[in-house]
Parts: sequence; C-alpha cells; structure tokens
Amino acid sequence: MNPDRLIATLQRDEGFRSRPYADTVGAQTIGYGRNLDAKGISQKEAAYLLESDIEEAAAQLDKNLPWWRDLDAPRQEVLLNMALNMGAAAPGKGLLSFKNTLAHIKAGRFTKASRGMLASKWARQVKGRARRLALVMQTGSPVHFGVRYKADGET
Repeated sequence: MNPDRLIATLQRDEGFRSRPYADTVGAQTIGYGRNLDAKGISQKEAAYLLESDIEEAAAQLDKNLPWWRDLDAPRQEVLLNMALNMGAAAPGKGLLSFKNTLAHIKAGRFTKASRGMLASKWARQVKGRARRLALVMQTGSPVHFGVRYKADGET
C-alpha cells in the first residue's frame, strides 16, 4: 500500500469542507468525509483543534491588544480563555467589546477589571467560568482556575 497515494485519492474523492455539512445520506460530515454522526472526533483530535484555536486566539490578541503579552501568565491565560469563548478578531465584538475592562487590565487595575468582567452579559451567560476568571484576574493566582496541572519543570 502507498499511503501518500491513498491520501491523495481520498482527498480528491471526498473533497474538503471546512464546515459541517449533510452528506448524501444526511450524516453530518466535515473535512475529508469525516462522518461526525457515526464517528465524531477523538479526544486527541479535539486537543489538536484546541491547541490550534489557542494559537489563533493568541494571534488575535497580539494584533488587537499587543500589551497583553506584558501581563503575568495567569492573566494572559484569562484573556486567552475569554478570547476563545467570545472571539477577539473584530473590533467592538467579543472580548474586544470589553473596552473599560480592557483599559483597567492594561493599566494594572485588576480589581476594577474583575468587577467589569462580572458585570457583563457574558458573566451572566457563563456563570462559574466568569467567576473563576475574574478571581484570577483580580489576584493573579492560577490556583483560582480550579484545575490541577503540571507546573513548569514538574514531571
């Protein structure tokens, strides 16, 4: 078997679709014929997509909020989390609509930024997520994310 030839043939025969569509039998399909109804995606595939989405969100923040890289790591993670949830590509939309909150963050007024986060429609929609992220924004402590992870250098 020639795997390169097989892939090229399948790509030609299936065609690529970046968005879900109903195939000829009505199954939700994406990519090169991935039947989402029958197979879905694996946890490994979902992790790959998440990593790609994080890179894209970071690029959006770099473009629209270049100062975000000057924040400590937990606060950077809050902004990335929010950008992934709401988007950060279009001025005045998603995370970028939080003009006062972002101004507070940029100025280092993290308690005011936290209050602004919690006073938003977004916070009413995502509830616990907003409370956790606002607490991290206020304190700068990653412990408030509420997850166990390996710290840098930990094995």
